[in-house]
Amino acid sequence: MAKLYFYYSTMNAGKSTALLQSSYNYNERGMRTLVYTASIDDRGGGRVHSRIGLSAEARRHGPDVDLYREIAGEHGREPLSCVLVDEAQFLLPVHVRQLSAVVDQLGIPVLCYGLRTDFRGELFPGSARLLAVADELVELKTICHCGRKATMVVRTRADGRIEVDGAQIEIGGNERYLPLCRRHFHEARNELLDA
Repeated sequence: MAKLYFYYSTMNAGKSTALLQSSYNYNERGMRTLVYTASIDDRGGGRVHSRIGLSAEARRHGPDVDLYREIAGEHGREPLSCVLVDEAQFLLPVHVRQLSAVVDQLGIPVLCYGLRTDFRGELFPGSARLLAVADELVELKTICHCGRKATMVVRTRADGRIEVDGAQIEIGGNERYLPLCRRHFHEARNELLDA
């Protein structure tokens, strides 16, 4: 039975690597996949890239894309075994509804990979909707500089200072974002409570 999966984490947990490995596994068995990445992230040139050097061609999801219609069309031309979505935090709630219909009406598993929260500790709209409706939630883990599990991310300026305000979405990688445990997230933002 097809399911909607949400693999979530903070930065640097290997989300894109896991997506690429899953797609490879399907393809190796002669099964066709369709891979998406966010149109807002123009760094990849229409490809999903992992930090360890793997990459694959991808379509782009964005506000003007009807994912259900596009996937149903592709599935009608040649059957799809799986749809994989990178940067799922940038999905709109309507996209999550469309992907749910891909699972429920077309019987195709959909694997979404993305951030759970932004640099302020707030849910992205796409992530919030996925957390609400996905059949399976899987946390991918990485570590803070202290060795604890990193669950949060902070945005840094060029001078290394932590940003606490600003637009929710600013595209960047290791040069702009740092994964931290909850304690160090609040410490970095000067949000620790006096005991």
